[in-house]
Amino acid sequence: MTERPLSERVSAPARLDLPEGPDAMTWRSATTDDIPALYELEREVSAADHPHYTTPLEEFEDDFAASFIDIATDTVVAVEPDGTIQGWGLVILSPGQRTLVRTILAGAVRPSARGRGLGRRILGWQVARAEQLLATSEKTLPGWVLAYVQENVADARALFERAGLSIARYFLELRRDLSQPIPELGGGLTIEPFTPERSGAVHAAVVDAFQDHWASQPMSDEQWETFTARSIARPDLSAVAIVDGEVAGFVLASVNDEDWEGQGFSSAYIDLVGVPRAFRGRGIAPALLAHSMRAMAAEGLEKAVLDVDSDSPTGALGLYQKVGFVESHRSIAYTREY
Repeated sequence: MTERPLSERVSAPARLDLPEGPDAMTWRSATTDDIPALYELEREVSAADHPHYTTPLEEFEDDFAASFIDIATDTVVAVEPDGTIQGWGLVILSPGQRTLVRTILAGAVRPSARGRGLGRRILGWQVARAEQLLATSEKTLPGWVLAYVQENVADARALFERAGLSIARYFLELRRDLSQPIPELGGGLTIEPFTPERSGAVHAAVVDAFQDHWASQPMSDEQWETFTARSIARPDLSAVAIVDGEVAGFVLASVNDEDWEGQGFSSAYIDLVGVPRAFRGRGIAPALLAHSMRAMAAEGLEKAVLDVDSDSPTGALGLYQKVGFVESHRSIAYTREY
């Protein structure tokens, strides 16, 4: 923490113009009418850059409906004369700023439109918009611009680095073959499914469990409600540990069958795994993972997938490896700090 607020530490442009060029490309803010086109663009990007996962249409709808995102000022799209959107960008100033004021950059350029300078223009606009948002904060917390990219996408990595972002963290995608034996763990532990009645208590447990995770900030009530209401959420494949009436751990899972073709197998994704600090050291997390994976296997799914911070201070990577997860892909978090 510093003594000066971000409003004094971040030099942001008073006015932010839309990018220009190349050729007859036009630039504007996105609208809700663009959601189907952006989803279609992202399908092409997924096939080229990360076929092992896709962005659901619902995620675009949720972002465009979020109260903390103003799509008129926080988005930009590049449009050909024929109306085709060739690239887009979004800047999110996250709520829940407990230890960090964090802006997150999202967006992409259609693979067939790369090499024309669209990515450079979008990222330049995004960084400037992120600085504008950071400069509105009177908090004395660190301020970040944060972006993620798959390790194999060399052109995007070079773009980030030229824009002054630096590698901050590596994240690993891990997979677990559900046809292999799943150990019986957590004898005597009360494990229940995730239910709406327990949602508030699980939310509080998530906030507690992720306090010591890199870059993590508490989910707002709005974010939590959106997350748990997703159509891909699978409460029946999730698991909640109860100790003395309290939530002592959780595994929250989802199934996006649009991922399966690119993966080459059917899967469930484990979105969140955590144990509040007061309950750690009791073997709760592996027991919950085993319980959830048995439910996935019974569903006929072939693999469980999750992502983990390679340097997690909680020892999460070692935990997942012990229950049979192996690395498949790596992504990189880039930051610019203020």
